[in-house]
Amino acid sequence: MKTITLQSDIYNDGGKPVVILHGLLGAARNWMAIAKRLGEEHEVHVLDLRNHGRSPWIEGMEYNVIAEDVAEYISCKGLINPTVVGHSMGGKAAMALALTNPEKVGRLLVADIAPVTYERSNRSSFLDYIESMSALDLADVSRRADADKLLTAAIPEREIRGFLLQNLIPDDNGFRWRCNLTALANGMEDIIGFPKTLLEKTYSRGPVLFLTGESSDYVKSEHRPVIRKTFPTARFASLKAAGHWLHADQPRSFITAVRQFISLS
Repeated sequence: MKTITLQSDIYNDGGKPVVILHGLLGAARNWMAIAKRLGEEHEVHVLDLRNHGRSPWIEGMEYNVIAEDVAEYISCKGLINPTVVGHSMGGKAAMALALTNPEKVGRLLVADIAPVTYERSNRSSFLDYIESMSALDLADVSRRADADKLLTAAIPEREIRGFLLQNLIPDDNGFRWRCNLTALANGMEDIIGFPKTLLEKTYSRGPVLFLTGESSDYVKSEHRPVIRKTFPTARFASLKAAGHWLHADQPRSFITAVRQFISLS
C-alpha cells in the first residue's frame, strides 16, 4: 500500500483544525468560499485527494489507501483532533479514516453519502462523465468555452458541465485535465463501493453527523442501520432545498451546520 503526499489549501493558521475532503472530480479549490468562511474561526485544511487537483497521480482508489494518504497528511501537519468533513467520495474516505485511524479524527461530518455500495446502474453517470471527458479531443480546444460546447451533447446539464470543466486547465500545449481520468475510471468499482472489512469496525471516539440534502437520495432510511452499527454516536440532519451537492446548493446553511457541529460539547 503506497501513500502519497497530498496537496492542500490552508486557511487561518490557528483555531480548531478542520480537514475537508472533496468528492469525485472535485478539488480543494471548489471549497474555497466555504473554507474562507470557516477559516474565520478555525484552521481549515482543504485537501486535493489522490488523482485530483494538484496531488500526485497514482493507480488505486481503494478507500483504505485514500484514508492512509489523509492520515499521513494529518500527522505531518501535527493536527490534533481535527473535525473531518467529507462530501460524497470524500465522505467515504473520511469514514474510512475514522474506522482505520480513529485517533486522527476528533469529529466526523459525512455529507450526503453512506458506507454502502451503490448500484452502478443508478450511479453510472460519473463514469459516463469521465468517458465523455476522456473522449474530448483537447487539440480542438483553445478556450474552455470550446470544451463546454463539445460536451453539450453528452452532458446537457450546464451546471454539471461547469463543475466538470473546472478540471480543465491551461498548459504550454493548450489545455489538459488536472484529474487522472484513467485511474478514476479504473477505480470506479472501488469508488462506488465501500470495503466490507471496514464495516466490521466501529468509530465512537467523537461526535458524528450525517448531513444530507433534502432532495437527494444518496442516504436512504434503509442505510441507517449500517450507519448506526458502524458509527454508534451518529446523528442525522438534512438541508432544505439541497441536493447531493448540498454545500453548493445551500452554502450558508452548510457553513452554519458545520459550525454548530464543531461547537457541540
